Amino acid sequence: MNCFENVTMPSCVWFESGEKRNIVASIIAGLLFFSGWWFIIDAATVPEVANRLPSAAHVCGVMATLSLIMINSVSNAQVRGETYTGGCMGPRGARLWLFLGFVVGFASLIAAVWILFANYVNRSKDQTYPGVCLFMQNALIFAGSLVFKFGRTEDLWG
Repeated sequence: MNCFENVTMPSCVWFESGEKRNIVASIIAGLLFFSGWWFIIDAATVPEVANRLPSAAHVCGVMATLSLIMINSVSNAQVRGETYTGGCMGPRGARLWLFLGFVVGFASLIAAVWILFANYVNRSKDQTYPGVCLFMQNALIFAGSLVFKFGRTEDLWG
């Protein structure tokens, strides 16, 4: 007889729905976003590493976060033109907003790669950790943005 047969764990009420795709995609996207900011916070708080990280490099992470908000503020139905017909530009404006969100996201990722190679790899510094952290921050935030946008379904929203 096993000693754990009589032990019962309470179930998670928020995870008991039949369709778990939206929940899992939201959790994964949140973990990616958190991990991205954790990398740059780690690089900015270690004294010997923080001196090598320029303050202007944090703009890349802020722009990646803005990109996440821009991309996920437009639903797929609005982009297809099924639900959004009002406003000054209609579905065209929703598509333009989504496009600009992707442009900002890719620009922040490209800027992070540029800073990594220009300031840390090509100058053959002994420590490339701040540049790698900056790249990881932007890559993980952008990946979280994509998971949150395309990993969920909108059928359950009504």
